Amino acid sequence: MTRGATPSRPPGRRALLRGTVAASAVLSAPLLTAAAPAQLLRGRPRARWGVQTGDVTTSSGLVWVRSDRPARMVVETSATESFRHPRRWEGPLVGPETDFTGRAALRGLPAGERVHYRVTLSDPDDPRRTGEPVYGSFRTAPARRRDGVRFLWSGDLAGQGWGINPDRGGFPIFREMLRLDPDFFLNSGDTIYADGPIEPEVPLPDGSVWRNVTTEEKARVAQTLDQFRGNHRYNLLDEQLRRFNARVPVVAQWDDHEVVNNWYPGEILDDERYTVKDVDTLAARSRRAFGEYFPISTLPPGDEDGRVYRVVRHGPLLDVFVLDMRTYRNANSPGRQTPDPQGILGERQLRWLKRELSRSRAVWKVIAADMPLGLVVPDGDTDVEAVAQGDPGAPLGRELQVAEVLRHIKHRRITGTLWLTTDVHYTSAQHYDPSRAGFTDFAPFWEFVSGPLNAGGFPALELDGTFGPETRFIRAPGEANTPPGPDSSYFGQVDVDGASGELTVRLRTEGGDVLFRQTLQPGRVGQ
Repeated sequence: MTRGATPSRPPGRRALLRGTVAASAVLSAPLLTAAAPAQLLRGRPRARWGVQTGDVTTSSGLVWVRSDRPARMVVETSATESFRHPRRWEGPLVGPETDFTGRAALRGLPAGERVHYRVTLSDPDDPRRTGEPVYGSFRTAPARRRDGVRFLWSGDLAGQGWGINPDRGGFPIFREMLRLDPDFFLNSGDTIYADGPIEPEVPLPDGSVWRNVTTEEKARVAQTLDQFRGNHRYNLLDEQLRRFNARVPVVAQWDDHEVVNNWYPGEILDDERYTVKDVDTLAARSRRAFGEYFPISTLPPGDEDGRVYRVVRHGPLLDVFVLDMRTYRNANSPGRQTPDPQGILGERQLRWLKRELSRSRAVWKVIAADMPLGLVVPDGDTDVEAVAQGDPGAPLGRELQVAEVLRHIKHRRITGTLWLTTDVHYTSAQHYDPSRAGFTDFAPFWEFVSGPLNAGGFPALELDGTFGPETRFIRAPGEANTPPGPDSSYFGQVDVDGASGELTVRLRTEGGDVLFRQTLQPGRVGQ
């Protein structure tokens, strides 16, 4: 989004070296201390970037790791931390073609149970030469409705120049989120800021200084595949994030800053920082790095390469419909087209969403959108970046596809839908109702916004009346690009009660405060 555009001057060589020393001294030291026995085993593979899991179902999961050299990945699982009678899973050979990342699929797991795992990397030429194992655990999805579900969502990490600050202990919001012991984390986009260099120091209005860990890849905008990969590695320098990843599965989607601010297919950049002007080339490189650094399964046969949108089924209580509102959109414009078949989802994704919503038998259908519906997100003086374009009347432009989805939900009597997003760098709750709307052929619904994890805060945006939104809660700063902090970094919590089926949303701060709470009843088309 436009508010994420903060062109930054690349730091000088001495400043970069100072930041690199800070990275080594403050954040790498705990990581290296934990891996000290492996260091003594000279020449053996090490998993310095931790482990992650994703695509967790009632009986399966995907384990991710990155090695520091070519290696064979092996995973062992157990019902207990003692690893008595472990099961062994052969993973892939990892090498430079995937930036030494690898994923192993685990199947036949017990439903609704915590699975302990350890990943070992071995020399591909000598299996006896192994590194120290890296440990993690995750909870599989429940098979019974009476077992409740808890998940968190947010996005926007290391953006607008606010990176890993050793004075704050890195990314402390992940420590607070881990305390809540969620079943999974929905990362709603802007997982990296490939267009946002990180400088070693940022002066603050009160005269103090925000310090950043820096790396070579974060000293400039990302254009090469290795630079996009380096943006993902940068985030994994943080110990709090690695600890979180080791216990909480991720459901990742992308938005604009994985490539460049406010991008759309076919765009040619007018930005002097870039020598690669073709956004499609940058997007292809970014998509590859995104797929390498998150535990996302290979796509089903017949699907287009690189598809990010998908449905994640988490037992009988919950389906999560992960949208891609970036890859298939039309060019940003004033948004007054009619008709607008490409819109923000593209025709194929729109058909998929309607079909999968109709097929879903889950009590709750969470639509994970990487952009808000009723907030007017500008792109320059005349264009819009999201769905709403400021005209409160009948749907126009990208609103036409959203209207089609909302109409489908109403007429097919699809119950238990709500929308979650991040993107705008503040937290809010909007209730949409046809009695207030320019378009009336839909059932009432809620949209909840939460973020950023660790990026700049920005003022609230205007609402567009087409779908009748009303703000029920909002917290946003009064000025642009305020730094992260205990009261200005946000995430959302969703709990589904197994006995009643009630769903409760809480908007929370990094410091642990609950700012807003809303409970929704199951089995309703609109509420």
